[in-house]
Amino acid sequence: MKDELLSPKQVQAEYGFSTGTLANWRWAGSGPAFIKTPGRSGRIKYRRSAIEEWLKAQTVQAGGAAA
Repeated sequence: MKDELLSPKQVQAEYGFSTGTLANWRWAGSGPAFIKTPGRSGRIKYRRSAIEEWLKAQTVQAGGAAA
């Protein structure tokens, strides 16, 4: 299975994170890993697997323990 690349708009449509939130996370270094193509106005892409891994890491079990 191929690891799909998603644009910020696709991430917003599928996962509900706004493109502004994604941009803030990129700036702060706190969101899912992303790819930026070379150049001054490089395009941003997210691997679906990176988003899923990041979400898994954010999951909290009842009682406050990380998953």
